[in-house]
Amino acid sequence: MAHTETHAGISAPKGQLFRFRPNSVAIIFAALRKWQRSVARRKALADLTPDQLRDIGYPGDDIGHPQVNRPVLEIKAGLMTKLMSMR
Repeated sequence: MAHTETHAGISAPKGQLFRFRPNSVAIIFAALRKWQRSVARRKALADLTPDQLRDIGYPGDDIGHPQVNRPVLEIKAGLMTKLMSMR
């Protein structure tokens, strides 16, 4: 009579689940620096007056509502030459 054995198709992991990767320290360091910069940016914006915020182009009171109809000045190359020749 033949003898058969059943084996599971899934085996235990060969290595550690949370092993150290060479760039993991760099990723953690970059995330920490990004967080520090965002905190510093928020603190700096909190110290500015509404006029100073407007001067740097920060939306101020209407946060989340960009100014769609804001005037834009487009200066094309050769504009001064054209204006001088019209004179």
